[in-house]
Amino acid sequence: MTTELTVLALAALLQAVQFVLMAVPANIELAPGETLSPRDRDKLGGDLVDKLSPRTARLYRALSNHFEALILFTIAVLVVTLGDQSSTLTRACAWVYLAARVLYVPAYAFGWVPWRSLIWFVGFGATFLMLLAALV
Repeated sequence: MTTELTVLALAALLQAVQFVLMAVPANIELAPGETLSPRDRDKLGGDLVDKLSPRTARLYRALSNHFEALILFTIAVLVVTLGDQSSTLTRACAWVYLAARVLYVPAYAFGWVPWRSLIWFVGFGATFLMLLAALV
């Protein structure tokens, strides 16, 4: 397995950990009738995330952001791997992406301004660089 695929697997495991970090406090903070419901906004009086504590809501948004970032990273890994373009640069970018995503969780949860955005940009930049490296 390539390094990039290994990092992709670790990023998926990170997503599972993020889900637990968000879901446990969310289920503690919300009533079971709310978390087990179909979550219709009109019946709940709004979005469930609006009823969460600020930190749990941030963990929810960080998880959603990782879903979005993981799509592009997965594309980059597939392009690099299937195109047989793995290099020292793409391997380093993969590790940088994962490190940035790990740091992004506490940065978002604890409201590190402006560091959260800078950490996000490092991960995005590493993914973008992987794609460029695969094309040249």
